[in-house]
Amino acid sequence: MVKDAIKEPVEGGEEIVFRSKEKRKEMRDQRVSKALVRLFRYHPINEFEPFMESIGLKPSEYDSLLPRDLMFLADDETLLKNYHILCNYGVGRTKMGRIYRDAADVFSFGENVLVSKLQALEDLGFSKTSVIKLVISSPLILACDPSAEFKILQWLDDVGIERDWIGQFLSVRKSYNWRKMVEVPQFFSELGFNKEGFGKLIRKNPDFLLDGSGKVLFKAVSIMLKAGSGKQDLFNLFLDFPNVQARNFARNIMRGVLLLAEIGVSEEDIKKFVVSNASMLGSAPVKKANSILTNLSVGKKRLCKIIMEEPRQLMKYTFGSKLSRLPKCDRSSETTLNEKVKFLKSLGFVEGSDDMKKALKVFRGKGDELQDRYDFLVKTGFDPKDVVNMIKIAPHVLNQKINVLESKISFLVNETVYPLSSLVGFPSFLSFTVERAKARFLMYNWLRERGLATPNLALSSFLASSDKKFVKYFVEKHEMGHDVWENFKREVASTKKLALYFR
Repeated sequence: MVKDAIKEPVEGGEEIVFRSKEKRKEMRDQRVSKALVRLFRYHPINEFEPFMESIGLKPSEYDSLLPRDLMFLADDETLLKNYHILCNYGVGRTKMGRIYRDAADVFSFGENVLVSKLQALEDLGFSKTSVIKLVISSPLILACDPSAEFKILQWLDDVGIERDWIGQFLSVRKSYNWRKMVEVPQFFSELGFNKEGFGKLIRKNPDFLLDGSGKVLFKAVSIMLKAGSGKQDLFNLFLDFPNVQARNFARNIMRGVLLLAEIGVSEEDIKKFVVSNASMLGSAPVKKANSILTNLSVGKKRLCKIIMEEPRQLMKYTFGSKLSRLPKCDRSSETTLNEKVKFLKSLGFVEGSDDMKKALKVFRGKGDELQDRYDFLVKTGFDPKDVVNMIKIAPHVLNQKINVLESKISFLVNETVYPLSSLVGFPSFLSFTVERAKARFLMYNWLRERGLATPNLALSSFLASSDKKFVKYFVEKHEMGHDVWENFKREVASTKKLALYFR
């Protein structure tokens, strides 16, 4: 006790007294209390701010709702009375903020008005629990005429659904437009559903009414109409509607459409597929195309064929399903050979001839791929007969993909002085890489500018020779030839790397 005591002079005398820590703390608390009383006397707190926060509103939400001429809650007796009515009825305090935000007039109701409003909702057939959900999710119904707002209830009566049945599916996290809901039974009635059929449909799918107040349902209908569905198609769809929410149904349909488009299904075929398989397609979300192709280890054409021939296969490609690599196609070498023979015969090749044997020996592409590459060369500007002769001379040119052929022809036509027709006599040009051809052209042009190479040489003269012969007959014609040649090769290589980087 002696250690905790201190000596302090007493005002008005020289007497020294001892005071404990507890006494000093008590004195400080008294001084703080007096200071706070003085502060709040001249700087009072707006009591409406903590009240708004206590009922679940954020400052950004309640700032515009604060009364401009009041500071103390006790000054607004009407607000407090209605607040207590809602509390006593069972409305959660933190849920009242939504009511205040969307229907502030509720807290200005006069004597017994709010009580009568709540009772009117119960009189419509709703339980107390359902009424609480109603006023939180759709506060404006407290300021409206319930009989005008809930016309949907008459439809539910007609199909034998108890009024409070719908209450179990209400969510305080959503909002509902009850007047808009009546469009849903009207739609199904026009579609051909009788009262009994509509009743079964709503019991199975209450979200047709409640999810977006029918808006989500009509979004799904809109998708089907765009796909070409008729009235009977929609009737059959809803008669066998999958066990999913309308919102998820629409989302699943769109995922399926995107998958079909990415694997090459035409727009017309996608529409037919959606109309014919809507219930199945909307029942579960499918994986993305890249994921399916990678896990199955197949190409787009094969996946497209699998799905179009057996639509139910799509259900194996949904989220959560495990995909295993498919076995390679059972296509025999004989079938592949027959396709190539058929292609060559269509060009005029005689079966069993040396030209056909030569082509079949080097062809690596499938029959349809060879046909596509042939068609590309014709479209580029070659005469069909010239293309046939090119294939006879160098059949291996058709082993290259179209984009590769296109890049090589583009280089020749746009970056050299040689015309397209020069390839007729030397189709092997298409076998060389663009980098090889570009480096040799640069060297040849450099020599020609110095009078060391004959102008307009045949392409085969400086492209067909080996690297060793090219150096001997071209590069070594100038004393700086080797240095120039190496610079050209580095330039071409760096250009290729840059192109790959920005691809």
